[in-house]
Amino acid sequence: MDKQELGAFLRSRRERLMPQDVGLPTGPRRRTPGLRREEVAVLAHISTEYYVRLEQGRAPRPSAEVLAGIAAALRLTDAESDHLHVLAGTAPSRTGLHRRDVRPSILALLERLPQTAAIVMSAGFEVLAWNPLAAALMEDFAELTPEERNLARRAFLPPPDGGRLLYGVSDVAEFRHHVVTKLRSVVARYPSDPAITGLVDDLRAGSPDFARLWERHDVQAAPTLTKTFRHPVVGEITVACDALELTDSDQHLVLYSAPPGSPAAEALALLGVLGTEYAKG
Repeated sequence: MDKQELGAFLRSRRERLMPQDVGLPTGPRRRTPGLRREEVAVLAHISTEYYVRLEQGRAPRPSAEVLAGIAAALRLTDAESDHLHVLAGTAPSRTGLHRRDVRPSILALLERLPQTAAIVMSAGFEVLAWNPLAAALMEDFAELTPEERNLARRAFLPPPDGGRLLYGVSDVAEFRHHVVTKLRSVVARYPSDPAITGLVDDLRAGSPDFARLWERHDVQAAPTLTKTFRHPVVGEITVACDALELTDSDQHLVLYSAPPGSPAAEALALLGVLGTEYAKG
């Protein structure tokens, strides 16, 4: 149970709600945003004293029933409710290191997708594997260190060599929010993994934008269905973006594809011929 993170998460969810959101009268003007702690306690059917202690990080582990009541009171989404249970220690959590080895069958699959740019990404946003078309579209990952292949770092800490910010994608702000929400859950799953905690520490210290988003305690972002890359040779390429979860290894297979005969498909085909020479730009 991570008492401090649990308290901070509860506080952040409480402060985003207004009385009318949960069917309570507005009443006189409030000095602080959101619901009062006693209002959450009433809605969750628990004592105000216990809820206050939860937010302050002083309460013992709540039961699953209590957490369900709090989740309902705070109008949590399914992802937020799952995160709440992980923080409280009532859901299975991974206590070791996140997986960075990729199954041979997935590596073989990457090579069987010549018309689709594909990468495998770790829970910590490190690009672990890729096919030639992904390298042509983004950059030659084989020339980079694991830290330089980390897309979270690329989103918030631009490369010192002046390369394209996150490969020229059009949705940098949305991707940054996605990174923060995912890392919130990843830290809860791997609280003792130095690669994960070190990544978050580096981003908080090096990026005011990351630090600001991190304090919001969001754990759910809108899915990305398309993504537009700005390539130095072929220009803008808008592709479908599909992220498939590899649950056994806590990784994602990310596919960038285009309909046959479309301008984007023709651009990808050209990149397949050009290779990685012009990818970084």
